[in-house]
Amino acid sequence: MALRPLRIGILAIVAFAAGLFLARAFMPAPSPQLKTERATVLPSPRALPPLGLTDQDGRPLGADFFRNRWTLVFFGFTNCPDICPTTLATLAQLTRQLTDLPVTQRPAVLMVSVDPERDDAERLKAYVKFFDPSFTGATGDLQAVAAAAAAFGVPYAKVSLPEGGYTMDHGSGVFIVGPSGGIVAYLSGPHDAAVMARDYRKVVAYVERD
Repeated sequence: MALRPLRIGILAIVAFAAGLFLARAFMPAPSPQLKTERATVLPSPRALPPLGLTDQDGRPLGADFFRNRWTLVFFGFTNCPDICPTTLATLAQLTRQLTDLPVTQRPAVLMVSVDPERDDAERLKAYVKFFDPSFTGATGDLQAVAAAAAAFGVPYAKVSLPEGGYTMDHGSGVFIVGPSGGIVAYLSGPHDAAVMARDYRKVVAYVERD
């Protein structure tokens, strides 16, 4: 029972750090012309540096991975008991609700593991493909994962369990990366596929309006 207060405290820190990220990354305020339900839209795309990650097939996740496509990015781990499977299941529902969009506007889904010590390529592949065969998983060494999380402003922490082993606490937001290769919006939880679909369509139309 001692674990619960500890995890609540860590989750509070994670939430606070995520709030700081949003306050810093998403200012100044987006155009009032775009009204969303859960999405925070950036006034201009936030550029991403090259990420030193590999995908679930062991291939480098190159600098051009995000270019010329729409991508939904989520940070999680395969031993996650609740947030990760729930979010990935919701993202699978979301992609099915967007099949009427042109192919160039349908999003790819990428989960970056915050637990590279356990999430090797084989384990990660089986995990993400369970939710949808089109999903991609990415991992790397501790430094690469930390750099990727920093690039997206995602807080995470390794938490020891009283019975041994550990778990990971992490931010639960989903990022929308546009065809320019930069972050264009942030979808905050709790996640609902229908709400996310409506916001995603608005974001795509807003970014591609010109």
